[in-house]
Amino acid sequence: MVKTIELVDGVVKMLDQTRLPREVVYVDCKDYQMVARGIKDLWIRGAPAIGIAASMGIAIGAREVRADSFDEFMNGLEPVFRTLLATRPTAVNIQWAVDRTRKLLDERKDRPIDELKTFLIEESLRVLEQDIEINKTIGKWGSQFIKDGDTIITHCNAGSLATGGYGTATGPIRAAVEQGKKIQVYADETRPVLQGCRLTSWELMQDNIPVTLITDNTAGAILYNGEINLAIVVTDLTVANGDVANKIGTYPLAVLCRENGVPFYVAAPLSSIDFSIPTGDLIPIEERGPEEVTHVFGCHIAPEGVKVRNIAFDVTPARYVTGIITEKGVFRPEDLHRLNEPGVDLEAIMLKAE
Repeated sequence: MVKTIELVDGVVKMLDQTRLPREVVYVDCKDYQMVARGIKDLWIRGAPAIGIAASMGIAIGAREVRADSFDEFMNGLEPVFRTLLATRPTAVNIQWAVDRTRKLLDERKDRPIDELKTFLIEESLRVLEQDIEINKTIGKWGSQFIKDGDTIITHCNAGSLATGGYGTATGPIRAAVEQGKKIQVYADETRPVLQGCRLTSWELMQDNIPVTLITDNTAGAILYNGEINLAIVVTDLTVANGDVANKIGTYPLAVLCRENGVPFYVAAPLSSIDFSIPTGDLIPIEERGPEEVTHVFGCHIAPEGVKVRNIAFDVTPARYVTGIITEKGVFRPEDLHRLNEPGVDLEAIMLKAE
């Protein structure tokens, strides 16, 4: 698997995914501002990968802070936090990384500042390692719903390129293949940035997993023809009632799956779930610049001056979601909030394959 991001000698090496599949180019991010640019400009994307990048950005940003006390150090980190949080408003993993940093540092407020800076570097590397293990666990839980001979449809990219490695939505697919199941995948192209076309199809081909690329508006015909057994997508933000925010086009795919009796699963690391938000109506939705719609690889394809709305995410209501795959197991959307309750018997509410 291609490495998405790593931290080497104080430099965040980030795979520029905007150049895939034509070029494999890594950008050296030597400061947090460059990491923030990489997140905003989609060099790196996918909720888990963004969280990792944010953790690493905080770590290298902390090196620049000059402080003699813990309070001065935390004040010095505020511009780092603000810059990273401003990049992708729908991506809850950035907030997760910031909140995690605040908590970990507060627990060590009596330690020397230099020690805290070293600690943040080490922690960002642990975030990367833990993400890979989380993805493999998601793969194990999700693969039980994939039968030998199944065909799976997915939207956007949620493979190793969107994570620290292995993948979230592709985790169950990889795990099923490792178990010897013969499967195939249909990948939506995912307009306007074409993550399914450029990334998912390329990544699955690297791993010799049979994949067929389709336009987004082909999904309905294939589902109607009975060619799909299940759908697996990822989430940039899931909220307490099980509503799911993901790349634009996920909601209509979920509706099509419901209409055609196809199970619709969402792979959701716990870091991408915000239990403080009750419903999807309260999820902030990012809108991006018009050039992503009017241009394809630098070529202007739309009428000059046409108005554009480039909505980056949509919200899929919980009623269209069959199950949410986390590292703790698979759960019905209506049971998701119980993961945040102490003492819950997860085995009792877990969704299992028949």
